[in-house]
Formats: sequence, structure tokens, C-alpha cells
Amino acid sequence: MGTFRFIFLSIFALYTYANSVEIRDDIKFLEILPNAKIHIDKSRKLTIEEILRNDIEFQNNDKNLLGYGFSPDFDVWIRFSLTNKTDKTFNKILEYNNPISTHLSFYDPDRAYLAQKDGLFSINKNRSTINPIFEIQLAPNQTKTYYLKASSYITTLIIQLHLWDYQSFYEKEIKHQIALALFFGAMLILGFYNLFIYFFTKDVSYLFYFLYLLGVIIHHTIYRGIGITYLLDQGWIIKSIVYASVISSFPIFVLALFTKSFLRTKQYPYLNKILNFFIVFLPISVFVFVLTDEYNKYRNIPGVSLLAFLLFITIYATFKRNRQAYFILAGWCAIFLAIFFMQLSSTGVFDIYQHFPYFIESALVFEAMIFSIALADRIKQLQADKELANKKLIQQQENEKIKLSTLVEERTDSLKIALKEKELLLKELNHRVKNNMQMIVSLIRLQKDDIKDLNLKEVLTTTQNRISTMKHLHELLYKQNQLSFLDTPAYFELLLEEIKQSYQDENISIQMNIQAQLQIEQAIYCGIILNELITNAFKYAFPHKKGTITIELFISEEGVYTLLVSDDGIGYTPTKTKNSLGLTLVNALAKSQLKGNLVVDSQDGVHVRIQWSKKNL
Repeated sequence: MGTFRFIFLSIFALYTYANSVEIRDDIKFLEILPNAKIHIDKSRKLTIEEILRNDIEFQNNDKNLLGYGFSPDFDVWIRFSLTNKTDKTFNKILEYNNPISTHLSFYDPDRAYLAQKDGLFSINKNRSTINPIFEIQLAPNQTKTYYLKASSYITTLIIQLHLWDYQSFYEKEIKHQIALALFFGAMLILGFYNLFIYFFTKDVSYLFYFLYLLGVIIHHTIYRGIGITYLLDQGWIIKSIVYASVISSFPIFVLALFTKSFLRTKQYPYLNKILNFFIVFLPISVFVFVLTDEYNKYRNIPGVSLLAFLLFITIYATFKRNRQAYFILAGWCAIFLAIFFMQLSSTGVFDIYQHFPYFIESALVFEAMIFSIALADRIKQLQADKELANKKLIQQQENEKIKLSTLVEERTDSLKIALKEKELLLKELNHRVKNNMQMIVSLIRLQKDDIKDLNLKEVLTTTQNRISTMKHLHELLYKQNQLSFLDTPAYFELLLEEIKQSYQDENISIQMNIQAQLQIEQAIYCGIILNELITNAFKYAFPHKKGTITIELFISEEGVYTLLVSDDGIGYTPTKTKNSLGLTLVNALAKSQLKGNLVVDSQDGVHVRIQWSKKNL
């Protein structure tokens, strides 16, 4: 009698409540929530039997994503129906697109509505996917109604349901996990690189930056689900939930210490006092959040407030002409945006991943590139210090040549030693930078060999060549004795050889006529420009893999440099390439950095002319 009653209630629920979604063979992906109904159980006592037995009111929903913030004190029931009107049996995957919800129960009529549990507190041991998934089978000409109950303790409750066919889901999952693996690999390399610089320079700023990267990696492995799937067992997952406020606040805390050290905020006494208050207050607030669950909804407020204040300090330091602030402002803005959007996503206010799947990862990698440019500027500053020391030496010799000859000799010896030390330091820094860039290139090359996706492989090749452009420059600076000008023909030869090896097109010849030497700053920008133009030529100019590329560089008597890059390929339509990252980079470097003008003729091949004046730099 009980079995018959259950079957009757199931059939009644199936036909009474179904706002059914039709499943067809050509549908690979579906958003479930807009076709589902929602019930909020504030008592948290409803069971599936009561849901089926009683006339529980479910509300219509038209949203793709539902966000309820941190640790809501209710359960959310979702009901949806699927219909198969074909003669085929469909096997589908229901993906719960949030890896950090703690309690999930899925009820399938094929299993007599017995709960299938998942979530952080009851992870399926056989799961190898980032997000929780449930398998669904629909027989021919069948309609079924399913239920999902979701709640979350401490962590955020964000609900988004996707229905996939098997092949599409696992293709998406593999690409997603590869992208995350590349991100974490890059962050680890950058972290150990900064730790090495700390041991070399004993500058505590680099130690704080390493700890910040370490904190971001730990937080992101949990936030993105990688650590939950592959690294942590159930016990450690529960601990990470209990100490969630510590994990999310630690990167912000060490970021504050880094900013305090790197910008030397003691020179701004009032702002420094406020920063010290935040540095003390943040750990205290985290301690309170760990001890009690009462204020979970407010646990991100101290961290976000500190982030906003750090951004304000950086902007203020920029207006005060703090040289360090110029370089870190863009990078810190990227960090602040990344962490800010993570907080918004965690609270369900705005899910950045729905619009830009890898925005946060891209922002963090962008910050790393900005920091690399800051290192290059430090080398430039050392060179400026060397030139200033030379001027002081000459002036000292002229002014005190007669009366203070002995003192001049002592001072001269001291300055010569200082110059030699700075030169050695410049060479050592060039050597270190070159070695670390070579390590990054090697790691990218190793990763590229294991990747089958041609588009992703080409992106990695382009990235590898861009890094190699800067690597070769530092390599030549390390080898040559003078640091004002670069051996331009040798530098261009190295760049072209690297690109030719990347594409292995033997029938494409390169002719080069270099009649001028470039200063280091000019060589940096011209090397990047040349890399982008030659790479584009290899990729797009010669569909038949045969042609000629010509490179010319000369300087007029008036001190105007001219760089010509041309090919006899098929040309291109400018409107179709206006969003190209490479051409955007070429345009920005030619106009903003070289202070020159850029002319592109894409008829009968591509002909690029860049002219800039020596006086403008």
C-alpha cells in the first residue's frame, strides 16, 4: 500500500507541477533555472515526501542564476521537469555550477526520489569534475520531474543549473581544467621567482609579494574547486570551510604589508596611521569570524574596505610623484578588480564568470606582466644613476683639481668603485632576468608539447615568442660591455631565428638591412613590434608557405629613425584586424612609447613604416 501511494504521488507530481523542458538530440546545453520553480524553506524541515505529498507552493523563476549570499538560514528547493518526445533514450549530465556550496540533495524519480548527496560536506569520492554533477536518463516518450535541495554553511549559496550531453560537458570540463592548470602554473613560477629575488636582494617587499601570491593560489584552488576535487580530503575541506575567513583575508593582509613596504607609506604619516589600523583590525575581525558564525554575512567587509584604502594610497602616492607608485598602480588596479569581483561573486551580487569566464585569472596574470615591466625600469634607473655618478665625477675633478687634488683622488676612487659595482649589478640583473625568462619560455614550451588544441598551442607559441623578445635583449645586455646602445643587428637576428624555429617554414625568407644602432629603451619597444609583425606575417601572409619578408632600419641626418617591415604576402583587410592584440600592441608602442607615427599599407602584401625622432625620447 505504501509503495502504491508513493508511485501515485510521484505520478501526480509529475503531471501536476511539470513546466516541462523538451529534450532533443540537437540540444547540447540548456539553462535549467529559467524553466524551473523555486520554494524557500525557512523552517529547513521539509522532506521530499512532504514536498510530494502536500501542495507546497513553488514560485516561477526567470533567472539563470540565483544568489543568496553567505550562509543563508534557509533551504532552497528547485523543481523542474524534462520531456523526451523522441524514440531515443537520452543520457544527460546536470551540472551545479558552484563548487563551494556545502549541502546538495538531488531527487530522481528513477531512484524512488532517494537523495543523491554532494557539496563540500558530502563530496562524491568518484567525482573528477570541478562542479557537482548528477546523471539523468530519459527513456523515449517520457516526462520526469526532478527536485534539488541546496543550502550552504559559511560559504556562499549561488545556484546555477546546466544540462549537458556527455560529450559537450567533458569537452568543456577538460578545457576549463587545462586553463586553470596553466594559471596556477604561471602563478607558482612567478611566486618562486619573487622568492628568489628576495633571497638575492633581501628586500622584504618581495617576500610579502611571494606570500601574497601564495595566499591567492591557496584561496583560488578552493574558490575555483581545483583543490576540492584533487588536493583535499573531506576532513581538510571541512577545515577550509571553518577557516574560510582566514583563507580569504590572508592575501589582502600581506598585500597591505607589501604596499606599506614598497611605497614607503611612512612618508605619508596620516595615511600610514590609517593603514596600520587596518593591518591590526583585519586579523582581529578574522579571529571573531572564526569564533562565531553570527557575523558570517559581514566577513568580507573588512577585507574589501582595506582593498579600497590600498587603492586610494596608491593613487595618492602617484599624485605625490612616488616613482614606485607609477608602475604598481595599473597592476594593483587589476588585483583590486580581481579580488573585488571575487567578493561580489561570492555574495551573489554579480557573477563575473557568467560574462568573462577567466576575468580574474587574466587580471592576476596582467598584474604579473606589469610587475615585470617594473623590474625592467629598475634596471633603467640603475643606468641613470651610473650616468649621474659619471657627471659628478667629472665636475668634481674640474672644481677641485688644484686645491684638493688628494681629496679628488680619494673621491674619484670611491666613485669608480661605485660605478663598477653598479655596472656589475646591471649585468647581474640582466643575467638573472634573462635566466628567469628562459625558464618561463621552457615551461611554456613543455606545456605546449602536451596540448592538442591547435588554437591554444598557437596562443602559447605567441606568448613564448613575446617573452623571448625581452629575454634576448637582456642576454645581449649581459654580454656586451657598454649599456647605452644595443647591438641591433645581432638582437634582430636572434628574434628572427626564434620566430622561424617556432613556425619552421623554410620557404619563407627574411632579408634584413640594419643601418642604425638603437638605445636600450628603443630596442625594447622595437623588438616587441618586430616580433608581433613577423609573427603575423608567418601566420597569415603566406597561405602557400612561400614568400619574402623584408626588414630595414636607418636613421636620417636629422636624427629620425625609420623602421620598415614588409612582405609580399596576400595582405589583409584592416577592418577585420582592428581588434588584433598584436596590432593593437604595435600601434600603442609606436605612438605612445616611441612618440612616432605608424603607417600601414595592406595592398599587395603588408608594408609597415614606423618613424620616430631621437629628440622625442
